[in-house]
Amino acid sequence: MRIHLTSIFVDDQAKALDFYTGVLGFVKKNDVPVGEQDRWLTVVSPDEPGGAELLLEPLGHPAARTYRDALVRDGIPLAQFAVDDVRAEYERLRGLGVHFTQEPVEFGPVTTAVLDDTCGNLIQIVHHQEVGG
Repeated sequence: MRIHLTSIFVDDQAKALDFYTGVLGFVKKNDVPVGEQDRWLTVVSPDEPGGAELLLEPLGHPAARTYRDALVRDGIPLAQFAVDDVRAEYERLRGLGVHFTQEPVEFGPVTTAVLDDTCGNLIQIVHHQEVGG
């Protein structure tokens, strides 16, 4: 068993696609119209084009908005993305105008930072340093 798809609720799918591809560096995999306005819109890592997909899901259901907004209010990221170097990625993204709600912080072998995806979500970037033993 493996993770095939997970979703993130976004305010605006076009804006989300621009951010997730143009800023974060993901690649569009699927873009299929669903209904009059919505799309089945997924992105993947360019390093794993056959890997897990992230669905940029329209924020249509009231419970989704309540859940997502509560997480943001409490400062809790909705998703976590692995990077090779959190500090370097933090600097790169800040240079592109990305707003961070948490600067890089080290927790033993784990370094994290939290950014605002401009579409209503907080996203954590993380690197886990393997500990020798």
